[in-house]
Amino acid sequence: MESWDQHYDTLVVGGGNAALCAAIAAARGGARVLVVEAAPKFYRGGNTRHTRNMRCAHAKATHTLTGPYTQDEFYDDLLKVTGGKTDPELARLMIGESEDMLDWIVEQGVRWQPSLGGTLSLGRTNSFFLGGGRAMLNALYATAERLGVTIRYDAEIVDLTIEDGFFLNAIVAHDNKRHAVTAATLIAASGGFEANIAWLKEGWGEAADNFLIRGTPYNKGTVLKLLLDKGVGAIGDATQCHAVAIDARAPKFDGGIITRLDCVVFGIVVNRRAERFYDEGEDIWPKRYAIWGRLVAAQPEQIAYIIFDAPCLEQFMPSLYPPIRAETIGDLAGKLDLDGATLEKTITGFNAAVRPGTFDHTILDDCRTEGLHPAKSHWARRIETPPFYAYPVRPGITFTYLGTRVNAQARMMMADGKPSANMFAAGEIMAGNVLGQGYAAGIGMTIGSVFGRIAGREAARHARN
Repeated sequence: MESWDQHYDTLVVGGGNAALCAAIAAARGGARVLVVEAAPKFYRGGNTRHTRNMRCAHAKATHTLTGPYTQDEFYDDLLKVTGGKTDPELARLMIGESEDMLDWIVEQGVRWQPSLGGTLSLGRTNSFFLGGGRAMLNALYATAERLGVTIRYDAEIVDLTIEDGFFLNAIVAHDNKRHAVTAATLIAASGGFEANIAWLKEGWGEAADNFLIRGTPYNKGTVLKLLLDKGVGAIGDATQCHAVAIDARAPKFDGGIITRLDCVVFGIVVNRRAERFYDEGEDIWPKRYAIWGRLVAAQPEQIAYIIFDAPCLEQFMPSLYPPIRAETIGDLAGKLDLDGATLEKTITGFNAAVRPGTFDHTILDDCRTEGLHPAKSHWARRIETPPFYAYPVRPGITFTYLGTRVNAQARMMMADGKPSANMFAAGEIMAGNVLGQGYAAGIGMTIGSVFGRIAGREAARHARN
C-alpha cells in the first residue's frame, strides 16, 4: 500500500461549500491542508453546485438585501420549521456567526446579486450568489489554491484509523491505488447519504426506490458510516432529511434546482387516488416548501400531482419540463392516469369551498377555503379557467440529517460523550445538530459555511499546538 509523501496539518474530506470554507479557514490559520474530493473535477462540490442562496442574519438593508433580518427573527424561523428540534446553543452560534459570513465569503472571492423573483420571496432574508452555486464554488476553489491548499479529485476515503477518539490516518482510493494519508487533524465535510438508496431503505423501506436524488450521486455516506462505526456520536435519525417535491420526470440523480416546483401554493395537490391530502396554503413558501417531499413520500406509489389552471401558469418559476396540459379536467385526468370522476369531484368540492379574498402569495393572504378538509388556509382560488395544467411530482431528497454530533468548536463528539481530540465536522454531515427536522430556504449553506469556517479555524489551532 503506497503512502502519499507528505504529512498534512489538516485533511479535509469533501469538496463542497463546507469543505472549502474549512480548507480556506485552516490555510489562513497557517495549516498545510489537503482536500480529498470523491467526485471528478467536473462534478466537484456536492450539492453546492445546485444552490442559489444562503440565509444570514443582518442588521440592515444592503445593495442586495431589501431589509434587516435579525438574529432573533432567524432563530424564531428556525424554531418554527424544526418544531423546536434543534440544539439551541449551536443554533444561536450559527446564526450569530452568519452575520459575519456575509462579508467573509466575499473576501474569499464570492459575489452577491439581488434576489431572484418568484414564490420564494427571499429578498430580505437570503443572499443570492452571483452566477449561482457553481460560480461560488469556483471562487472558493481559486482562493483555496492561491493559499496553497492541495486538492485531489476522484479520491475516496475507504477507511479511517481512529483510536480513543484520535484520528491517525485515512486510506484513500485514488488512481486505482490505495494511499495512507496522515494529518494532525481531520475535518469531515463529505455530505450525507442521500445517494445511498440501500441506506435510505433502512429508514423508509421500499418507498425509497421511488425517491429522486436532487444532487450529487457521490454522497453515499461512506465517511459518515466509517465515523459512526468507529465511535463518533450520532445525531438525528435516518428518515429526517431535506426533501422537496420535484418534477417526477427528473433524472434519478443530479437534477438540481431546475427540477424543483414552487407552484403548490397556486393550485391543489392530489395523490394517485385523485384526492387532496394536505393544506397547500399553510404558510409562506420558503418556510414550508421542504415539507412536501415527505408528504409525497407518504402517498401511494410516492407520487402526486399539482393541478392548476390558466391564470396561474406564469406566476411561478417553472420546472425544466413543461406542465401537462388539457382543455378539460377529464382529459387532464386521462393524461395523468387518474380517475376522471374522482378528480372532477375533488376540484368541484374545492371550488365550492373557496371564499373570495385579495390574492397575494408574498403574505398570508385572506384567500381561503371554508368547510373543506384538508383546508387551504391561504392563496385559495377556484380552478376553473382552461386550459388546465398539472405537474407530476416525487420526493426529491437534497440531503439527510443523520450525522455526527459536534460541539461549539465543530469538534466531533464521541459516542461516550467526550470530544474528539482532533476530528471536526462541517456541513451536511453534521446538519442534524441544527436541523432535527424541517428546513428553511438557504440554511444548508449557512450550516456549511459557518461550521466550515469554525472547523478550519479550530483545526489549524490544534495543529499549531
